[in-house]
Amino acid sequence: VVCLVAYHIFFMLFVWSYWKTIFTLPMNPSKEFHLSYSDKESLEREPRGESQQEVLRRAAKDLPIYTRTMSGAIRYCDRCHLVKPDRCHHCSVCDKCILKMDHHCPWVNNCVGFSNYKFFLLFLAYSLLYCLFIAATDLQYFIKFWTNGLPDTQAKFHIMFLFFAAAMFSVSLSSLFGYHCWLVSKNKSTLEVFRAPIFRHRTDKNGFSLGFSKNLRQVFGDEKKYWLLPVFSSLGDGCSFPTCLVNQDPEQASTPGGLNSTSK
Repeated sequence: VVCLVAYHIFFMLFVWSYWKTIFTLPMNPSKEFHLSYSDKESLEREPRGESQQEVLRRAAKDLPIYTRTMSGAIRYCDRCHLVKPDRCHHCSVCDKCILKMDHHCPWVNNCVGFSNYKFFLLFLAYSLLYCLFIAATDLQYFIKFWTNGLPDTQAKFHIMFLFFAAAMFSVSLSSLFGYHCWLVSKNKSTLEVFRAPIFRHRTDKNGFSLGFSKNLRQVFGDEKKYWLLPVFSSLGDGCSFPTCLVNQDPEQASTPGGLNSTSK
């Protein structure tokens, strides 16, 4: 009875988080990041280079944007016609910009980003627990299979297949889950690991890291009662994020007393 109850709890949480990961639509930048009709016309008229950047700087002057391209230019999406918010990237599969995009996952046929990253983490966690539970409860029968302690029926081959499948998935899921736990602890996305975010002052691979506790709350929220449930509880709106800038940013305003404001 205990094994059956535990099995169905793990199974229901696994299916629930998997469902939420698949069917939660990725969030796109809000309307304020889209260029106005006049700005689009000005951008099309201007030749590529500094003149276009001047148009983009004018359009982005009131937006909470801290990151730049490798050349120091405003991050702009030619396909979506918008100024990219921090940590936003264009997905070539979905053909749209995704807020805090981590990666496009073929296993869920969806982009993993700000709106469903927590669901993706819980999906990895509960699928790992599900596989470990199956492997652990099947282990004694798997041992009996090799010691000829099982009746000679077709069921003995099902036991062997079930143990191997659960064990192999446990190994692969544990490595993937461990990697994303490390990403959460550092407040990074998969894309930011391969290409560190570039701020106006310099490249800073830890620019969004606020410490382990605050990094964890960025994904799971402040209400601990929702942490283990596949319900959205992440902090923020996905368009702007707190930063921990290492060096002084000359374009940011100074606070009273001569101290530079280095975080939003």
